[in-house]
Amino acid sequence: MATPHIAAAPGDFAKTVLMPGDPLRAKMIAERYFDDARQVTDVRNMLGFTGTYKGTPISAMGSGMGVPSIQIYASELFDSYGVERIMRVGSCGAIQPDLPIRTLIIANGAGTDSNVNRVRASGHDYGATADFALLRAAVEAAEAASIKAVVGRIFTSDYFYHPNDDENEKLARAGFLAVEMEAAALYGVAIERKKAALTLATVSDQLITGEAMTVQERQDTLDQMIRVALDAAATFE
Repeated sequence: MATPHIAAAPGDFAKTVLMPGDPLRAKMIAERYFDDARQVTDVRNMLGFTGTYKGTPISAMGSGMGVPSIQIYASELFDSYGVERIMRVGSCGAIQPDLPIRTLIIANGAGTDSNVNRVRASGHDYGATADFALLRAAVEAAEAASIKAVVGRIFTSDYFYHPNDDENEKLARAGFLAVEMEAAALYGVAIERKKAALTLATVSDQLITGEAMTVQERQDTLDQMIRVALDAAATFE
């Protein structure tokens, strides 16, 4: 049954969904990696697809940018479509100097300046952590492909253009590896529903050195991360 933001039918989504922010990246994943890919939703042009990868049913759908957007789509996928696992596959800005662009980060936890998870915990600090089985599967998939991945905490910000110039320096001192805009909310939604979530993020911008991918590179050259996510997803039924 359709939800307010997803126009798919029951059974259209696989139990595992890869969620890039950009719906065109979801389309690329389906066209490049899925067998028998079919589009299952296009409400507000937030495209979703389902196919198989190495014989395992997997879906890919855009999440949009930011905490409110991914919360909406993840909640509806978990609540209405039988989805058990969501793996965010996106980009991030590194705030540690030893993480060059194209570094793959697998986020075991996420801090945030959003209030959404404090609301979940009645105003208290909240441990927004990844699902361990998904985390282990992704690490093992990276190792099997001889891809170096860095496991650690990232920071989910409500700001793309932050008003405080020293914010990234403070977050780096607190031990965060990189900044992005969705992971902590996804983890909160999954934990609340006793589901599984993981974020894999490729460094597209080195916020210390100024090194950055082009817009086209962001859309087209994240194959390494996507292959790790797909190989991890294929280990689940």
